[in-house]
Amino acid sequence: MARLTDSALRLIHWLEDNQYRAYDLFDGLSAGLLRPLARTEFARQVLQQGVRRFPGNLRPILGIKPAKSTKGAGYIARADLKLAKLGGEFAGCADVAREQLDWLTAAASPGYSGLCWGNHFDYQSRVFYLPQGEPTVVWTALCCHAYIDAWEAWRDPACLDAARSVRRFILEDLERRPEGDGTAISYIPSKYVAIHNANILAAGYLARLGLHDPDPQAREVAEAAVRYTAGCQRPDGSWWYGEESKYHWVDSFHSGYVLDSLWWYMVGTGDTQFADVFRRGAWFFVERFFTGKGFPKYYADRAWPVDIQCAAQGIETLSLLGEVLDPRCLDLAEAVADWTIENMQGRDGHFYFRRWPLIVDKTPMLHWGQATMLHALSCLLLARKERLSEGSPLLD
Repeated sequence: MARLTDSALRLIHWLEDNQYRAYDLFDGLSAGLLRPLARTEFARQVLQQGVRRFPGNLRPILGIKPAKSTKGAGYIARADLKLAKLGGEFAGCADVAREQLDWLTAAASPGYSGLCWGNHFDYQSRVFYLPQGEPTVVWTALCCHAYIDAWEAWRDPACLDAARSVRRFILEDLERRPEGDGTAISYIPSKYVAIHNANILAAGYLARLGLHDPDPQAREVAEAAVRYTAGCQRPDGSWWYGEESKYHWVDSFHSGYVLDSLWWYMVGTGDTQFADVFRRGAWFFVERFFTGKGFPKYYADRAWPVDIQCAAQGIETLSLLGEVLDPRCLDLAEAVADWTIENMQGRDGHFYFRRWPLIVDKTPMLHWGQATMLHALSCLLLARKERLSEGSPLLD
């Protein structure tokens, strides 16, 4: 725990020193020098992916500046709420969590039925273009768990009101269509796009909020969404990113989103009909995305590059699985954390973006790395403390 604590504190100091600003994985379209050339979908993809995939940081040259991130604020708030429970060196984290939540609320996208969030930059995906600020359910769902965390910690009615507001966005602004065994919730409001992690992230949030503010419609929508994704589980326990052939890949961090959200659905509703789906998916995740020495893989079928998001989500999901599935998963979470701290954290406290066998991209990303790693470390520290206090089988 001392090494994890030291890592978290160094990262907190880096975030404070940099005023919670850094780069983002997909911020290439913010390049002032080249942005006027990116007028077509193909040109936008070339610019965005070129900046993302270049094994180094081109952003300062292109005029892209470090910035705050709504998803980053959500993850940092969640991390600080967990760290505050540990006390000691983290005693002041609750105040930071409140500051991050206040900023997050003010930064919500305007013009929708409830609170929601998008990128602070224009974004071009394989199937849609999103101008700055247009929300996605992935961004929103990952942000808004922070309000439920805060409600559970503080019982502040404003936090529960914010959580309810997010639910209105999901139920009223996102199209739903019958798909497979259930109904899919669209990734974005402006176009129907069915993607598994987006769909079930929304469902998991709706179900978790139902613990504190039951809503029959939300419960029904969540179950139908889970039926869709659960019904699409592959024989080996994995999920494609999406069911269309162009989405047929299986990666680590999206798989973690699905598992975490499925767990929240079961906790929020008490519905255990998908327990076997969860177990099969969990064992695929554990057995295929990590080596015994804690090396986090991006894809199940190849190791490189090592991406900080895969490490962060791996630690977070393994910490959960260590509590609800098998204590050995907590050992693996610690191994992943140890490997990541040793190989991906700089002396200044920030975590590197990617590592290849001979090259390291040390670009400091905010939500993709700093915020997600702080939350991952907080999940692991809290899980370890709770396990130790309960007399864990890991002590035998």
